[in-house]
Amino acid sequence: MCGITGWVDFSRDLTTESSTLDTMVRTLIRRGPDAGGGWLDTHAALGHRRLAIIDPEGGVQPMATPERGPRGDLPRAVISYGGEIYNYRELRGELALHGHRFTTSSDTEVVLRGYLQWGADVVHRLNGMYSLALWDTAREELLLVRDRLGVKPLYYHPIPQGVLFGSEPKAILANPLVKPSASAEELCDALLFLRTPGRVPFRGMRELKPGHLLRVGRDGLREERYWALEARPHTDSLPTTIATVRELLDDIVPRQMVADVPLVALLSGGLDSSTVTALAQRVRAAEGERLSTFAVDFTGHSENFRSDPIRPTPDGPYARAVAEHVGSAHHTITLDRAGLLDPAVRRTVLAAWDLPFNFADLDISLHQLFAAVREHAPVALSGEGADEVFGGYLWFSDPAARAAETFPWLELGAHRGLDPRALFRPWFVEGIDLATYQADLYRSALAEVPRLEGEDPEERRTRELGYLTLTRWLPILLDKKDRMGMANGLEGRVPFCDHRLVEYLFNVPWAMKNCTGQEKGLLREAAADLLPRSVLRRTKAAYPSIQDSAYDRGLIAGLATAAVGNNAPLAAYLDPEAVHRLTDKTATGTLSEFERILLESTVRLGDWLRTYGVDLDLDPDRLTLQGANR
Repeated sequence: MCGITGWVDFSRDLTTESSTLDTMVRTLIRRGPDAGGGWLDTHAALGHRRLAIIDPEGGVQPMATPERGPRGDLPRAVISYGGEIYNYRELRGELALHGHRFTTSSDTEVVLRGYLQWGADVVHRLNGMYSLALWDTAREELLLVRDRLGVKPLYYHPIPQGVLFGSEPKAILANPLVKPSASAEELCDALLFLRTPGRVPFRGMRELKPGHLLRVGRDGLREERYWALEARPHTDSLPTTIATVRELLDDIVPRQMVADVPLVALLSGGLDSSTVTALAQRVRAAEGERLSTFAVDFTGHSENFRSDPIRPTPDGPYARAVAEHVGSAHHTITLDRAGLLDPAVRRTVLAAWDLPFNFADLDISLHQLFAAVREHAPVALSGEGADEVFGGYLWFSDPAARAAETFPWLELGAHRGLDPRALFRPWFVEGIDLATYQADLYRSALAEVPRLEGEDPEERRTRELGYLTLTRWLPILLDKKDRMGMANGLEGRVPFCDHRLVEYLFNVPWAMKNCTGQEKGLLREAAADLLPRSVLRRTKAAYPSIQDSAYDRGLIAGLATAAVGNNAPLAAYLDPEAVHRLTDKTATGTLSEFERILLESTVRLGDWLRTYGVDLDLDPDRLTLQGANR
């Protein structure tokens, strides 16, 4: 997996900046606990922290070509790369036919030599999750690349004569050229429950968009898109579609199990993770081994489980049923309230994110689960992406969400108490113009959706919802999985995010995706021979959340820190009456899950502003005037 960082600056000699590069690299040590290194040239510096998964002995980075550049004293190209290329063995064979010779068994060397053979067009041949930085000494050009779905993160910050970059914002912030700051626009990004491709709540910082590459040369920065979803007629029959989905999964899961270290699977007992687990166990069984699987639970959760529309059933019995059915060695990681409220753990989670996004206790519990899993293996398969590609979310079928002229999950959330504006003073909400900003983001996103001429209006709307979900909702889930995993040195692999599967399913009609009359019916049919009947018929249940009112009461101290006092960065902007109402509901144990997310989000935003010393460029007097003029 690894972490990458670096610096290109055509106005200075970076060979004198080794200590700054080392500082940037050290911020990523959790992403790469096994090794670290750096490479410097006059105008380029590449850094790397390694989590050794493939060829632990040979894949040391940054990796340079033995071929020399035009000056003779430098390698032709140098790479710092994080992620996994699942088809690297096939590419290695193809490159060997072109005369390339290899000195390691790593996928890193395959990418490097692929660049020598095909230039930047090598990206079209890669199947995997990756972020990479490649310095071409002959062209004096930096190439930054991010995988098609954005499974692996990559951020950059333009500077007058170059760029800073890193797998996480903290690597960029470690460079003295950058000071953390935010204006009203960045604050809007922080408040909304969506990820807009390219945007980051730090002013001046950018996220390299999924499926894009960035060229950095003496003439400036140029971002290019190399992959995008396309609208095409779906001509396959339902039986052929089911068979095609299964064939793709039969190829994808074994590919994503390639590793020279132990690999496990996350198993919730839901359809998605159960399907991945069943296919992975088949691979292990053919090797005469058992797959280890892991699930999360909370103290007293199963015994005192309360059903709700989001979680109609507890995970535990279903996860155990799948493990017994497929023959995996199953483990349940049980967490308690004290661990989830531990201030040290919560600081670690914020430091892993670097950003003010969060999913309430789900962030914390996922971090704790991954910490336990990492004691067994550094690689874990999971089921992220299935709801996005198969249409598993409520908003695909809910009439109000389908009709909403905004992002459908924001519409549903608002009806359930998840309004990011609820705790803030009206003049502040009006002053930053959050409503207009959200509407503009929605219009821009909708304009990107590929169209199919003559498509039925309802089918067109389903396509729009699918595109919005894949490009504005899935990224924050992938970020969560990446940050919580890599904070523990755990690589997460997501078979449902294979671009071939995503491309195919993007064009499958809704009637086929919902062919059984139940959400993700197409996946249920494709996995029908793999899973017990109880799991095949189980209604979707969200990732488990702790059901403990005492946990909610433990959050109040955090809200007080964000809301009151001279050092509370949000004190001037929060509405005391709204905060008091939420505090009362928390004290009486009547807080809904969506209100909990709102509470935790406000606490996280305050913690983020304070911890990172963000210079918040907001004038309360000016905001009041702006709000009054609207």
